[in-house]
Amino acid sequence: AEPVAAVQAMARAMADNDLVAYAKLSVPAGQYTRLQQAWAQGHSRWPLTELPLHDQLLPMLQALSAADGSPQLQRSFDRQLAGQTTAVRQAAQSMGLFGVQYLRHQDSYTASQQAHYIQVVETLAAWAADAPISDRARARASIGVLTAAARATGFSDDAQLQQAGLEESLRRLGPFIGSMKAVLASYGLDLDASMRGIAGELLSQQGDNALVRLEYPLAGKVITLQIPLTRREGHWYLTRTLADTDALLRHAGAAQAGSPSLPDA
Repeated sequence: AEPVAAVQAMARAMADNDLVAYAKLSVPAGQYTRLQQAWAQGHSRWPLTELPLHDQLLPMLQALSAADGSPQLQRSFDRQLAGQTTAVRQAAQSMGLFGVQYLRHQDSYTASQQAHYIQVVETLAAWAADAPISDRARARASIGVLTAAARATGFSDDAQLQQAGLEESLRRLGPFIGSMKAVLASYGLDLDASMRGIAGELLSQQGDNALVRLEYPLAGKVITLQIPLTRREGHWYLTRTLADTDALLRHAGAAQAGSPSLPDA
């Protein structure tokens, strides 16, 4: 019932790999039920669409869970990255510079979003430049962990996600997300610490709208951002999440009614 606490609760759920809890904390109960229905009807894959690189999730699971996935990925690593410490460092630095320039020239972000994303890109680029990404033994261990975790989900295509339903899919994907975070932590990027370390303060509140200032640790830096929240049914939610899911459900309802030319929700 308090804006900063609402954000912290969602972050703790992600740190615990409890994607079902995260989803239930992200939207009001009635909306959550409708999102379950939209998932079952093939109109939504929320909250997976909120994950970074969400459109690569299924291709990644397919590659990792393939019968020859582990040796094939190891061969690819050996060919492209093994021992390439200097090249990896230079690539990380170049990608960081490119990312920051890209963000500075985008007009689709608010000033607060732009400032936040630039901090994140600069911090991750610095981390990647120093991380042991080209270490062959570490890569072998990481590939083993990720291939086993991917196979345990039982997912390789969208039809399987739809058949399992929203909650069962999230339950089975939770351990895989946990394994991904564990691998990143072994390279010095502890995302669980970032999520558990979120602190903040209420900057302003007008009725059911609030603005909070948050900070969290990331790869040895402290990242700051401002984010709006909206109160519905006595609880606070990220304003952007509510807007996204409201639009998704409108599109899903129209699709069910047979409306033509719908945008991709």
